[in-house]
Amino acid sequence: MASLLRSTAVTLEMIKWEHSIFALPFALTAAVLAADGWPSWSKLGWIILCMVAARSAAMAFNRLVDAEFDRVNPRTAMRAIPAGQLGAKFVAAFVVVAALVFLFGSAMLNRLTLELAPIALLVVLGYSYMKRVTRWSHLVLGLALGIAPSAAWIAVRGAYDPRMLVLTALVVLWVGGFDVLYACQDFEHDRRVGLNSVPAAFGMEGAFWIARCMHLAVVVLAAWLDRLFALGPVGYAGTILVAALLLYEHLIVSPRDIRRMNAAFFLLNGVISVVFFLFVAGAVWRSTS
Repeated sequence: MASLLRSTAVTLEMIKWEHSIFALPFALTAAVLAADGWPSWSKLGWIILCMVAARSAAMAFNRLVDAEFDRVNPRTAMRAIPAGQLGAKFVAAFVVVAALVFLFGSAMLNRLTLELAPIALLVVLGYSYMKRVTRWSHLVLGLALGIAPSAAWIAVRGAYDPRMLVLTALVVLWVGGFDVLYACQDFEHDRRVGLNSVPAAFGMEGAFWIARCMHLAVVVLAAWLDRLFALGPVGYAGTILVAALLLYEHLIVSPRDIRRMNAAFFLLNGVISVVFFLFVAGAVWRSTS
């Protein structure tokens, strides 16, 4: 039992489960919009469980299938699997358990969420192979997180609304943009081992410009979402603040200086997702009070 608990703790540290905060606020945003207010606590609880379980399965699977690449990359060589802290069989079992928890949570929401759950799993697990086949794997990662708000809307309403495509596209480009920046750290490694990425294909300068364009599109899509849901001044204020945070993110890193990449990637993007949710929730609350 002690060994099981220790291995589970190492796995949770390896997958950085606390970084579920990246996508969770966008799922909560969709849930609030779908409920035109705060959804029931039971639905909220199952949505959060599904989000954490799906991301945990995806991250553990990614570490499992990328273990050999991580072993030869100085930045990732000390991750749990290449460092010998975890065995492949344990991590595979963790993936299966997390996937089953996700499917169970989906079943507790409604029939449509359960029917679509296997497709969601295919997307979030399939991302791990994308760097082997396309330089645009960053957008596939974006899609893995971007389906979260659409899934949350379906969880609350039991049906889909085309307006969620705007929020999904926003998350796809937001995640894709910061993943392009993050991949700049492995620019030389990816070229050496033959992995595809935007930095490996277009160089550091090109990668930064592509990320900037993606994040500019995020601001446009956020303003469009404000209009679609009539979020008013509070919604637009949130969009302006998100734009300012994205600008700051791009100011603290550059193709010639990526030393603050972790701050840009982990801290700022967590703040951006929470700020976005709080302002949308505030706009909904204001319109219904």
